[in-house]
Amino acid sequence: MWRMWMIFDPRRTLIALFIFLFVLALLIHFILLSTDRFNWLDGPKTAPAAVTAPAPAPAS
Repeated sequence: MWRMWMIFDPRRTLIALFIFLFVLALLIHFILLSTDRFNWLDGPKTAPAAVTAPAPAPAS
């Protein structure tokens, strides 16, 4: 394992790994936000209310 670190600079490798994982996490969260089921910012989606006829006017 130590030979691998002789080839790659540990600081640059770990920074690249953390940047990759951060971008991957952002990508996954934005994909989830684009769906109706997993969008936690807009709240739960409700079905539109059924259109009903207006109530009749009261008889006077």
